[in-house]
Amino acid sequence: MLEKDQIAPEFSSVNQDSKVVELSSFQGSKNVVLYFYPKDDTPGCTIEANDFTQLASEFSALNTVIIGVSKDSCESHANFIAKFGLKLDLLADESGELCVAYDVWREKVKNGETKMAILRSTFIIDKQGKLVEALYGVSHEGHAQAMLERIQQLQFRGV
Repeated sequence: MLEKDQIAPEFSSVNQDSKVVELSSFQGSKNVVLYFYPKDDTPGCTIEANDFTQLASEFSALNTVIIGVSKDSCESHANFIAKFGLKLDLLADESGELCVAYDVWREKVKNGETKMAILRSTFIIDKQGKLVEALYGVSHEGHAQAMLERIQQLQFRGV
């Protein structure tokens, strides 16, 4: 499990447009809210993505980018973004490499059946590439607003 003050694991993954997105490209200039969610176009994941989209300009004003990650394909992400007018990058971690690096690929029991799934989690990474927050098992309810408030607190501390 990752913890605050660790260096965030580097990643290089393709987004909805099949363009490579690398964590290192934000170092020195932007904070990153990296959030992992189970599946495109499902109720909780849609609420979370819409909430982040509604606050996108406020995050941007604080030099912060929002990046969502699931194991869905680039095509699935592109359709999800188009359907809801989302304003964020979604990374297609089809191999699960990024999910494993951030320790969000977990065993889950649902209806008495055990399977592997993404644990909804969020990481705030500062401009130096350090984890400011490592939040596992978050709820989508009010989560985007809570992350915005946390970024605002960090700005006052000069992070």
